[in-house]
Amino acid sequence: MSPARPADAHPANAHPCDTPTAGVGSLDELLARVRAGAYGTDPARERVPTAFRTVQAVHHARRAGGYRNEVLSLRLAEAVGSCAVEPGTLPAAAIDDCVGATIAELLDHPVPAVRLAALDAYLMRHRPHTPANGARPYPLPAGSSLHKSRARARAVVDLLPVDRLRTVLVVGVVNSLLERLREHGVGYVPCDLKGGRTEWGEPVHTDAQAALASCDAILASGMTLGNATFEPLRAHAAATGKPLVLFAQTGSAVLPRFIGSGVTAVCAEPYPFFWLDGGPGIVHRYGSIR
Repeated sequence: MSPARPADAHPANAHPCDTPTAGVGSLDELLARVRAGAYGTDPARERVPTAFRTVQAVHHARRAGGYRNEVLSLRLAEAVGSCAVEPGTLPAAAIDDCVGATIAELLDHPVPAVRLAALDAYLMRHRPHTPANGARPYPLPAGSSLHKSRARARAVVDLLPVDRLRTVLVVGVVNSLLERLREHGVGYVPCDLKGGRTEWGEPVHTDAQAALASCDAILASGMTLGNATFEPLRAHAAATGKPLVLFAQTGSAVLPRFIGSGVTAVCAEPYPFFWLDGGPGIVHRYGSIR
């Protein structure tokens, strides 16, 4: 995991609404602020020199099944922004489109993953994961991918008020997160667009909206930003007061901006992710802890 990067924008220069108690109200609002230079340099003056794609397949020891990950990442000076995609769906030309382009140009790119990776890279540079920007570092130990997955699950799930919850809607199924909820005796409704079954044979729902009413908290992946399912979850949480906790490799610097506007807490994990390195790492937590 990358160490925290030095900020080049200080709290005194932060946007007045960019605080843990008054988050932005929508992705469109956040984009408008970035385009207007509210977070730092004019994005038309920031060029992306490097773009790359990370593809991973994994089958943890003692787990019944495996999965694949594919992530688009953009380098902007010392920062890297990322957006996960469904494997095989990123257009071949997308990486070439990014190299040498300005952030402003990429924020208007037709591919959603490019737009989000560009936004994430920009905010990683201007709102890096530092205590001055509200981040609390949480160390991950060295070890196998399963060991680190379980450590990350503790960092994520422990942001929920588990002692007050009966059922959590989990959007973006990660078995280590479900395992952690089971350890706390908390029920869950697993939901993922890919469907399938959990490690314990439970059916995975594909319609998160249909399950919202039956759950009293939401635990969601940053991938919801990339597939346009984040906003309904945020709006529901804002309207009902239900806790909404996000675990974010996609948009790790984007999602903390929504804390106080439906989002309760974020476990932010910038590139390189825990599944890429067996050594010790770090994630960054924002928002309330029970």
